[in-house]
Amino acid sequence: MSGPGTSSLSARILWTAFEAAAATGGHLGAVGEAAAWDAERLPEEDWAATGLSIDTRTLRPGDIFVAVRDARDGHDFVPDAFAAGASAALVSKAPMGAPKDKPLLIVPEALGGTMHGLHGLAAAARDRCFGKLIAVTGSAGKTSVKEMLRAALTPCGEVHAAAASFNNHLGVPLTLAALPGSARYGVFEIGMNHPGEITPLVKLVWPHVAVITTVAAAHLEFFSSVEEIAAAKAEILTGLRRGGVAVLPADNPYFSFLRAEAERNGVARIVPFGETAEGEGAVRLLSCMPEASGSKVTADVAGREVSFVLSAPGRHQAVNATAVLAAALAAGADLDRVVRGLETFRAGGGRGARHEVTLGGARVTLIDESYNANPASMAASLRVLGEANPSDNGRRIAVLGEMRELGRDGAKLHAALAEPVQAAQVDLVHTAGEGMLALRDALPEAKRGVHAAAALSLADDLTSTFRDGDVVLFKGSNASRVGALLSELLSRAEGAAA
Repeated sequence: MSGPGTSSLSARILWTAFEAAAATGGHLGAVGEAAAWDAERLPEEDWAATGLSIDTRTLRPGDIFVAVRDARDGHDFVPDAFAAGASAALVSKAPMGAPKDKPLLIVPEALGGTMHGLHGLAAAARDRCFGKLIAVTGSAGKTSVKEMLRAALTPCGEVHAAAASFNNHLGVPLTLAALPGSARYGVFEIGMNHPGEITPLVKLVWPHVAVITTVAAAHLEFFSSVEEIAAAKAEILTGLRRGGVAVLPADNPYFSFLRAEAERNGVARIVPFGETAEGEGAVRLLSCMPEASGSKVTADVAGREVSFVLSAPGRHQAVNATAVLAAALAAGADLDRVVRGLETFRAGGGRGARHEVTLGGARVTLIDESYNANPASMAASLRVLGEANPSDNGRRIAVLGEMRELGRDGAKLHAALAEPVQAAQVDLVHTAGEGMLALRDALPEAKRGVHAAAALSLADDLTSTFRDGDVVLFKGSNASRVGALLSELLSRAEGAAA
């Protein structure tokens, strides 16, 4: 994992040596003998950092390299970090092979080690920033909402948010530790796949606004029911600041539960969003009309009607936009500027980007919804395909990879996708992965395309069977590698254009 990015601002000093030492409770050191140094400041004192990283492959010059112990021990990579231009290394001990005279920030295991140090940097960065902090969680749409918030808030002031989905026990403190003191807004995505994971992260962020995008069947391998998932998502409400705002999904079956949890945690204000949102301050979706570039969205924002073009197709993205409007206003942003900012949003890779390309001699439209999948996001993506209008004699085609972490109900949940496939009037469904065999069996024979154990194996069959005007949706859990299949097809395309 690389360090989190900020909003189009050039690198600036985030941490001096002494500030970092004070924040972490560690001490400044280096490999070598002090007597050999002839300078006003020792090498371990004379550095400043412009970012943080835990991955030497993507580390940028000026980053603090945080040697975490996760899948591998980061201490083994300290020499590589300095070779890549690290300003210093946060370690729990002086590692073997560390270059001489290179600065180390040492937080011994007895004091909590490097993770304790990283959390110290995160908390100190939070406390020196007077901007409004927004935390986002949910079973689907977290990253889309985070990126929409980045776009929407940018006209209102400096925005800090991670460049990718840094939403776990490493990504959240890394993103927070890189928060500039000058930021007017900070946006933090918080994910989970086990109970209890959100609580320590949201208490670290300590947001002014908490958003729950939706609650749906996801990670059921680790939960006994969707009710348990709702309870886990509601953990984000435990870390709101005094006077904080909860932005909750009015259309979700668990809205009443989430509202009750917010009230139980003493949340000062609750703002519903969605198609059925009502009440004081609610943001309600009035209409969503498909357009070539996305959707024309009209919403009632606390009694004021606004319209804008959202360059991300699908009603689910329009609902996400209502969550963004609610959160931005809760953070004190100006509505007119927020709407202008939303119109600059562009769907990223795996989240609705469209490609008009020629493959195998056929002009086709590829819809990239390949970033992860659960039953709710699959159904939403299939609705996007249903709203598409194939040209000439084109067809609606879905390329679906299996959904992971669904537990004992996996086969049933895969088979249930036959209903949204039919509702979207999909002509052909190609499938990948063992889990998708249940859907294949549930589909009429005429809709069954090619099945493969691995998504990449579908590339040749797809290329040879496309016809002019086809609109093709790609969706699946990351492990199904549908995204890699799409990348392979784009590499074969003539005149690819996003």
